[in-house]
Amino acid sequence: MTNKPAPSLVELAAVLARLDEPQAIERFLKDLLTPAEIQAVTERWAIVRMLAAGMTQREVALALDVSVTTVTRGNRQLQHGEGGFAHALALPPAGAEPSRKKK
Repeated sequence: MTNKPAPSLVELAAVLARLDEPQAIERFLKDLLTPAEIQAVTERWAIVRMLAAGMTQREVALALDVSVTTVTRGNRQLQHGEGGFAHALALPPAGAEPSRKKK
């Protein structure tokens, strides 16, 4: 018996991009990930947001009750990753009015 290969990252990204409501994405992620994986992903995102807001690694570790090593891993991805965190952090806050270009 062979295992089916996991969907490619490109395919997964395309599916997430087509889900147009936060609630739909949340349901998809809950179906896709284990509770431990959801905890790890949401923790990593909290770390990145706090670091981007100017908190020190030690402050983030204390605020989230995680090790400085865990925060350092998140900081490394923020500083030297693929640029996805920077792009996501630059998005307007949820519920914010999109900017309209003048004609």
